[in-house]
Amino acid sequence: MTTSEQIRVLCLRTGVSLSELARRINQTPQNFNAKLKRNTVTQEELNQIAYILGVTYEQYFVLSNGDQVK
Repeated sequence: MTTSEQIRVLCLRTGVSLSELARRINQTPQNFNAKLKRNTVTQEELNQIAYILGVTYEQYFVLSNGDQVK
């Protein structure tokens, strides 16, 4: 599942429209929709989305020894 697909599912499950989410992260719905189509949402934007929606977002690598690269 792409990041854009994850954001769409998140919006459905939290009851927040994509347009409303865009406004909450200080973007126009048109600009945010274009980012979703290109799958170019930044790490900073993902963290902001998680904070605004009150969810946890984790993206990191786990090495074979259990160490995490975040």
